[in-house]
Amino acid sequence: MPPGPSIGHTPQHDFQAICNQITSILSNTPQVFFPPSIEYLSDNEHVSVSSSEASACSVEPGSTQDLGLILQIVGKSRTPFKFGVKSGGHSGNRGFSSTRGVQISLARFNTFNVNTQARTVELGPSLLWDDVYERLDPYGVTVIGGRFPGVGVGGLILGGGYSFKSNEHGLAIDNVVAFELVLPNGTVTTVTAKDHDLWFALRGGGNNFGIVTKFTINSYPQGQVWGGTIQYGSDQLGAVKNAIAEFSKVTDTNATRVSGFLYSSGEVIPAVLLFYNAPRPPSGIFDAFLRIPNQSQDILARSYTDFVKIQASQTTGPAGVRGNSCEFPTTNYSLDFLDAITDQHWGSKLTPLDPNVLVEAFEEPFHRSLFAHGTPSAYPPDRSLLYFPSVIAFTWSNSSLDKTMTRRAIRESADSLRAAALKDGQDVEHAAVYSNYALFDTPLEDMYGKNVPRLRALRRAVDPGDVMGLAGGFKF
Repeated sequence: MPPGPSIGHTPQHDFQAICNQITSILSNTPQVFFPPSIEYLSDNEHVSVSSSEASACSVEPGSTQDLGLILQIVGKSRTPFKFGVKSGGHSGNRGFSSTRGVQISLARFNTFNVNTQARTVELGPSLLWDDVYERLDPYGVTVIGGRFPGVGVGGLILGGGYSFKSNEHGLAIDNVVAFELVLPNGTVTTVTAKDHDLWFALRGGGNNFGIVTKFTINSYPQGQVWGGTIQYGSDQLGAVKNAIAEFSKVTDTNATRVSGFLYSSGEVIPAVLLFYNAPRPPSGIFDAFLRIPNQSQDILARSYTDFVKIQASQTTGPAGVRGNSCEFPTTNYSLDFLDAITDQHWGSKLTPLDPNVLVEAFEEPFHRSLFAHGTPSAYPPDRSLLYFPSVIAFTWSNSSLDKTMTRRAIRESADSLRAAALKDGQDVEHAAVYSNYALFDTPLEDMYGKNVPRLRALRRAVDPGDVMGLAGGFKF
C-alpha cells in the first residue's frame, strides 16, 4: 500500500499539542473544537450518558484527505487514551466511540446520493437511519438498515446490521456494494467484492481496518407497511408468552416482530412490536397478539419511515439516562425459556438503590434463511447457523451504580439467560454474539469464532503500526 503524507512526531501525553497540530495541518475551515463550544458538546454526546466522555478536543474532518492526516497524527502521537470515532453515538460501551483523547466526529461525512438506474444509495456514516428512510420516501425505495430512531449508519453496518426487512434481504452488510475507506496510513481506497480480504473484514469487523467514510448500498422498492406497538398490562404476561411461542410457527418472510419484557416497580410489563411488509398481513399471522386485551396499541398501515419513527417514544429515554445492554443468543423461545427471561432478579435488587432502574429483555426472532442472503463475512462466523440476537438492557440514573451495572448486573443477567437457554436444550454454548449488542468485555472468539485468526492477520497487514488499535471498540 502506498505511504501517506509525512507527519512529524508529537511528544506523548500532550493532548493540547496534538489538537493544535491537527488544527495547523488541516484546511482553513474550522474543524477542531474545544469546550464549551456547541460543536464540541455535540461531538462528544452519546445516546447513553454513561458511555460519554469529555475529550481533550473534538475534530470534524471535512474530507477524506483531512481524515487521513488526522489518523497519521494520532497514530504517531501514541496517546495514552484511545481516540474515538463517532458515527451516531449509539454504543452503550464507554470508550468505544468516546475518548478522553481526540474525538473524531464523522458529522461532516453526510453524503446522500440516490442512483435510480443502479438501484443504489450512497450514504455517509454520520446519517441516522430514520432520516435516511425519510429522504428516500420521494423515490419510493428504502434500504436495509436500522430499526429504531437515532441509530447511526456507520456503526450499524460495520457491525452487521439487523433490519425489519432482513428476512427478505439479509443483514445490512449483505447489501453493501462498496466502502470508501480511509486506511490507517492515511490513504483512501474503495473496497468492493473484488478486494476479497478487506471486503470480508469490513462486513461485520468494525473499525479495525480504517475509517469508512461512505457506503454504497442496494435499494429496494418500498410501499406502505402494516404494524405498530401493542402495550399490555402485567396481568397479560402469560397470554403474551403463549402468543410468542405460537408465532414461532410463522414462516412468512414479510412478517417479523420484537417482543419486550420490562421490569419496573415489581412488575413485568410485556409489549410487542409487529411488522408486515405490506399494507395488510394475511389473516391469522398476528391474531394471537391482537386478541389479547391491551392497554394501548397503534397498529395500522403507514409509510416505512413513519413505522420506524413511531418507535422513538419506546426507545428514547429521558435526558441524562445511563444504560447499557448485552446479548444472549437463542435459537427458540419456548415457554420455559420465556419464564427465565421474565424472571430478572437484578431489578428487585437494584430498585432500592435507584428507583429509576429499568430492566428490559428483548427477543428478536428471524427467518431461518436470514444468513443465506449473503456471502462469507467477518460476522457471522458461520452462516449455516442462525442465532436470534436477544438482548438484556439496563437503564439507571444513579452514576454510582455504573460499575455495578456494567461489570456485574448486565453480564450476570446475560450469562444466566445463556445458561437457561442451554437448560432448555438450545445449542448456544458456542453461539456467535452480535458485536453491536455485545458488552465491552466480550471475547473476540465469542463474536467472530473461527474468523479471528484471519481477521488478526489482515489487521496486521493493513495496519502494521496499530493505529486503529488506539481507537475504541473490539480489537483484533
